[in-house]
Amino acid sequence: MLTTLNTAYSDTRAADLAWALGREPLPALATLDLELTGAKLQLRLLGASHQVLVEEEQGLCSETVACIPGSSTPLPLGVAKRVGDWEYEFAARVEVLAPGSFAGRAQELLALVADHPQGLAGVFPGDPHAFTAMLAQRCGGRIHWRTWHAYPQDGQLVATRTRVGVRAMAPSVAGRA
Repeated sequence: MLTTLNTAYSDTRAADLAWALGREPLPALATLDLELTGAKLQLRLLGASHQVLVEEEQGLCSETVACIPGSSTPLPLGVAKRVGDWEYEFAARVEVLAPGSFAGRAQELLALVADHPQGLAGVFPGDPHAFTAMLAQRCGGRIHWRTWHAYPQDGQLVATRTRVGVRAMAPSVAGRA
């Protein structure tokens, strides 16, 4: 799903993005609710980037990547955590592209996400290459999502990849002698 976001472009530098795990839902400009084999997932486009909420019977997991006023947690290159019954893995990278390459890459990503049934993209007013895009899927026992945050004025594209799943239980020791 592709939408034009009715807001000012507020996260204008890749360096301003922060990462947070476990935040409450923030006001969203656009959402996409998905059901992925027993898990409820909500992709949320914020005025300052994205938030993903995952709910399974074991509980709720939320990820926020955005310009968060007062946040002291910058965007990490990678995170692997256990949170309650969840295993969480996150990775981020910043690509710097030449203007011509940036426009082509932006169009490619928006085309990938726009018509995908598990994709959500929002374009900010004023520049067709200023966008946030998200794509989710279930693979085995884990939920995966990728996001892209575009900063055309700097030729920067922030790409993230996340995997979450319920922590595997240790094998039973019953019956061992």
